[in-house]
Amino acid sequence: MKLNDIPLLHKLYGTTPGQGVQPKEALAYGVAGFGQNFICTIIGSYLTVFMTDALLFGSSDFMLGTVSGTMAVAFLMLGVRVFDALNDPIMGSIVDRTRTKWGKCRPYLKWMAIPIGLITILCFVPVYKAKSVESFIAIACVYLVFSVVYTIVDVPYWGLSTCLTNNTETRANILTITRLLCTLGAGIVTVFVPIITSAVTAKYKTDAGIVDPAYITENAETLKLTYFICALVLVLVAMPMFFVGFKHTKERFTATTEAPSLIHNLGLLFRNKQLLLVVVSGILGGARMVYTYTGGLYFAKYVLNNEGIYSLITLLVVPGGLVASILVPWMSKKFTKKWAYIAVHVLGGVVMFAMYFIGYDAPWKLVVCAIGLVLLGIPQGVNNIITYAMIGDTVDYLEWKTGERGEGICFAMQTFINKIGMAVGAFVGVLAYYMAGINPDAANGVYITADGKDLLWNMLVLSGAISMVATCIPMLFYTITEKKQKQMVAEIEERKKVNSTSNI
Repeated sequence: MKLNDIPLLHKLYGTTPGQGVQPKEALAYGVAGFGQNFICTIIGSYLTVFMTDALLFGSSDFMLGTVSGTMAVAFLMLGVRVFDALNDPIMGSIVDRTRTKWGKCRPYLKWMAIPIGLITILCFVPVYKAKSVESFIAIACVYLVFSVVYTIVDVPYWGLSTCLTNNTETRANILTITRLLCTLGAGIVTVFVPIITSAVTAKYKTDAGIVDPAYITENAETLKLTYFICALVLVLVAMPMFFVGFKHTKERFTATTEAPSLIHNLGLLFRNKQLLLVVVSGILGGARMVYTYTGGLYFAKYVLNNEGIYSLITLLVVPGGLVASILVPWMSKKFTKKWAYIAVHVLGGVVMFAMYFIGYDAPWKLVVCAIGLVLLGIPQGVNNIITYAMIGDTVDYLEWKTGERGEGICFAMQTFINKIGMAVGAFVGVLAYYMAGINPDAANGVYITADGKDLLWNMLVLSGAISMVATCIPMLFYTITEKKQKQMVAEIEERKKVNSTSNI
């Protein structure tokens, strides 16, 4: 039986047999996202650790001029990712100007699969030398190039979702399953890489789980090679998935008018007030999941003395995230996307403030915090889907308001939000690493003090709690409901019919 003939898939995606987007197409779209998140996660979660712990740029005796190596890594992560995010509107405009026989978004999945794979491997190639200024500069340049190449594929990928269908419910279902696949892809990398690195470096550790000072260099060299092999395997698996997304999708709703200029597109962006509210909300929420980035791995490695526990931290978030993701279509219908989004982030803020005051320095406290992590999966799961669906609705809003869709520039804002979140997550994590006084090659084996452990915990949890609450504020002014979106689409279609008739 063919995929498009399976009733269950039509029900899951909200598609109609033989009409419009079909399950095979929607699934292919999700497969591309699954592979994309292999690459996104190995860079977003582990390049920083590769630099601080494998290349020992986090060592107390490594300096770049008057700046410590740790802070140099922190500012590199922040600077490149902010630069990357600012490129998104430009790439969005390029997408909106793209005219090919394959459409405006799909071609980039074909053209950029191999370049993004190669540059990802170059980020981890084991020729970089530990504590070397030249190596730091080299990897910084490669990472900057990666950020540009990744933007070229990321912006059109998410913009493609609005070209598949203009039905908000079907689009929400497609994005729900796609985000689940993306989360699964990211989860595989997040869970298994620390387990692998912990296992291969176990021979260099004492019974307490910390690296024996006599084997710091050997441990770092082993980490360097292990991260490279992990990146190589992930890239080889991911690249074909981009081609699957290109080959088996079709653009149905896309502009055919004269390509707009960048200035014109930026003007459209600022006329889309509903989109700007989503963007501001995303920026304020940039630190809400900081513990799932580099900082969480540092906490597991230096406070709990087992970097493999980071896999458990990320796994605990999964159940709540999966349940929330599955319930998003129902929540959107019952409460609207806006109020579902606000409610789950209020819950997340309450949970994180509770974790902050409870602490981590007793077994029962760790159990309570583990329960808190399960609950924190709920806002993560809802956010991963609803923001994409809301931005899709703002594309319809823009067309209703101006007569222009601007998928590229609108979904550039989603990738902008994601990258700001990654920038904040990496920066806070490395800043906490620095302020906690972590030294990965301390000769006495004391890599972090008791006060440093407390500071690391406080920075990771408190920043997340504040961010959870802050992200709700702009959404109080968001006005697009499911009913209003359907009315806008109906009016758009009516206008097209009128214009078509008048041109006969």
